[in-house]
Amino acid sequence: MSHPTELPRWMDVALLPAVNLAIALLVAGGVVMLVGFEPGQVMSLLVKGAFGSKIGISYTLYYATTFVFTGLAVAVAFHGGLFNIGGEGQAMMGGLGAGLVALAFGPHLPAWLMLPLVVLGAALFGMVWGAIPGALQAWRGSHTVITTIMFNFIAAALLSYLLVNPLREPGNMSPETALFADSARVPRMHEALAWLGIEWPNTPLNLSLLLAAAAVLCAWLALWKTRGGYALRAVGFAPDAAQYAGIRPRWLIFASMAASGALAGLVGVNEIAGVHGRLLFDFVAGAGFAGIAVSLIGRNHPLGIVLAALLFGALYQGGSEISFEVSGFSRDTVFMLQGLIVLFSGAMAQLAAPALLRLWRAAGGGRSLDAKAGP
Repeated sequence: MSHPTELPRWMDVALLPAVNLAIALLVAGGVVMLVGFEPGQVMSLLVKGAFGSKIGISYTLYYATTFVFTGLAVAVAFHGGLFNIGGEGQAMMGGLGAGLVALAFGPHLPAWLMLPLVVLGAALFGMVWGAIPGALQAWRGSHTVITTIMFNFIAAALLSYLLVNPLREPGNMSPETALFADSARVPRMHEALAWLGIEWPNTPLNLSLLLAAAAVLCAWLALWKTRGGYALRAVGFAPDAAQYAGIRPRWLIFASMAASGALAGLVGVNEIAGVHGRLLFDFVAGAGFAGIAVSLIGRNHPLGIVLAALLFGALYQGGSEISFEVSGFSRDTVFMLQGLIVLFSGAMAQLAAPALLRLWRAAGGGRSLDAKAGP
């Protein structure tokens, strides 16, 4: 069985993902050329659509906000040695929690009290939906890959039932709730900037972006600056050694899955309270599964997840721009590009590692590694 090539930390976290991304873009450019398009034109339009205007930047950041939540959810569980692929269902439950709080209290409470309750509702429902598979893993040995993906289907069925029956707006044929009160809606970015006298286009980007930034900071502090975070990473890296050292892995597994679910549940704040203003069925739209790729590309580090989320946000927004500008170019080609990035950053992440290590050693950088690995 082959082992991953051991690279210096800075190469493993920064250089290797950048090389993998470059390889993916080169292969994608070749595929684009084979199907009859000009790779340079496509890439140029993609970048222009994602970052070439205030509207493009806003949409890129809006998509990235959701991917930050789901990417962090995967990463927190991963550091505990768990593979949470239930972000889709946890995000659905987060939307349900945000929606129920908004419908129950929105007409009666002011925004300064209502919005924190919406955030808490989303995080709590997502936390519960992640904590149950965590408990099953910790005390019954049920594998989280199986339980979390099954919980995705349960969440979808539950949300569908509620929207078709008790929560559906009277007289509305669509499976969705009534509109929330204004106090339960997260302000859009153009509204917030208008308070400061800054003009900004009206887009789905909202102040959930600040919540995502806070989640990144909290995840970094919790994982790398606390005793609990150290214990969690110890359990994920060497569970037997961690248990021998007196760490209780069961409670850490349970806590990491609960925190993971809470982070995924915050998608409901961005999408339900920030954009749609009502609870509807297909608001997650695959973001939970995209979070797996975001976490892998970001090497499960909060800063890397931010960069990977921006990349996927740019792909989503830039891909929409290309489909409008280039005749015959479909969204499927953008999905192909996303798949290649996932392939080279996930399953083939170590493809370029041996060559990078040889180049680094040829430049004289391998001496420090050899010294550390001495007799």
